[in-house]
Amino acid sequence: MPSNDTFKRLAQIIESRKPARGGDPDSSYVARLLHRGPDAFLKKIGEEATETVMAAKDIDHGGATPELKGRLVGEVADLWFHSLIALAYYDLSPADVMAELERREGTSGIEEKALRKAQHRAARESAEKP
Repeated sequence: MPSNDTFKRLAQIIESRKPARGGDPDSSYVARLLHRGPDAFLKKIGEEATETVMAAKDIDHGGATPELKGRLVGEVADLWFHSLIALAYYDLSPADVMAELERREGTSGIEEKALRKAQHRAARESAEKP
């Protein structure tokens, strides 16, 4: 499993490819996605998420062969990579995600989801008050 250092190194490379830092959209895939803006990299995230689901379903239907497992790993890597591009675009980092995961650690997923729903409901209700 990649360490936080792997994510940190990738994030630094992506950060260096931002057009504002001299990233060249003609020679860098990352710079091109960042230059094109959210529509470009969000589309890629959607595609990679779909391909991840399809790869997992292939394992469900075709057995956990090394080839199918490798395809799933590759698709998740693509999804994570493009997600790192989104984080960089919005001036966030893998450390922000790790902090959120650490905050959630030890909390039941059911409890976490209920808490988020309550927080969203409260925010919506306070915004609706005159």
